[in-house]
Amino acid sequence: MLRLTVTDRGATRRLECAAVLFDMDGTLVDSSRCVERTWLAWCARHGIDSDALFRVSHGRRNRETVALMAPHLPPPEVEREIAALVRAEEACREGIAAVPGARRVLAALPADRWAVVTSAWRRLAEIRLRAAGLPEPRVLVTADDVAAGKPDPEGYLRAAASLGAEPARCLVVEDAPAGLAAARAAGMRTLALRSRLTAGQPHLDLLCDDLTALRHEGAG
Repeated sequence: MLRLTVTDRGATRRLECAAVLFDMDGTLVDSSRCVERTWLAWCARHGIDSDALFRVSHGRRNRETVALMAPHLPPPEVEREIAALVRAEEACREGIAAVPGARRVLAALPADRWAVVTSAWRRLAEIRLRAAGLPEPRVLVTADDVAAGKPDPEGYLRAAASLGAEPARCLVVEDAPAGLAAARAAGMRTLALRSRLTAGQPHLDLLCDDLTALRHEGAG
């Protein structure tokens, strides 16, 4: 078992878990400039309120965001839109960086005890992890690997199974409501990074500002 501590605003919590499952964008990698630029351009093309889109898009796969925000689009046009979003996001490297504490935490954890579960597709996940200077995990579950994206629990359950960890013994680190809902549906504990999106979220097990608060104290 992994022995972890989470220190938030002067208070320290200790916990044990079998594995730590990280979201990517906003949790390990700051890709906000690329994400915002891509979706602002998309909203402008379609006359869609960008504020409304950003309230629901974070943590979701592009396909599900398009379906939520533009349900009127016929299937052939949806596929063209998805392809254009893929090209735009893969081409963007602007401002991509590791979130504070991410490099230290990943270096401290045993390689077979952590995974990344992301709504990005595999190529984009590899691009962003590399651009941020973070290691590619042994277990990387992407949008390409699941039938349903967050808030469905499939991705987190798949990662836990790949690591040989029981869901109830996993800790999920997330920064988006959709991801936190996915973790709860999978029966996992959650550590939420504090943001305007997580403010007021129900049933948060642990909360902190960023990954500088999380430390691995050893394995038991």
